[in-house]
Amino acid sequence: MADERELQEAVAGFVRAFGLHRPDRTPCGQPIPVSEAHALGELARDGALRQCDLAQRLRLEKSSTSRLVTQLINRGWAERAQAPDDGRGVLVQLTPAGTHAAARLAAARAARFAAVLDRVPAGEHANVLRALELLTEAMDED
Repeated sequence: MADERELQEAVAGFVRAFGLHRPDRTPCGQPIPVSEAHALGELARDGALRQCDLAQRLRLEKSSTSRLVTQLINRGWAERAQAPDDGRGVLVQLTPAGTHAAARLAAARAARFAAVLDRVPAGEHANVLRALELLTEAMDED
């Protein structure tokens, strides 16, 4: 019981310290909803994606992803297109403004993570990364 409570408190502390509890602002301080930032990152990394694939990567329901993509479109950051190999498929891709927004976010994220890692003793870097991987794997099993 104590281990579960300690894990809960540690994760809650991490969420608060990293700013993950503020859905309207990224942990790197950008005034963009976290879900939009994640979508921009996925689209910037891999180019046009089927909307259903974006939903899977973001671990969101299709309807939530559809609303998210509409928000990106309304900001001028993304556009939908018909998938060339499937008349029912929908591709989502970044516009030039979306590519610029994604690059700005990536730079802010890189700076934030570099600053955080600088405060972790160098000999502990691998342990921190492994602990995060283990937690992610354990959560993925749900």
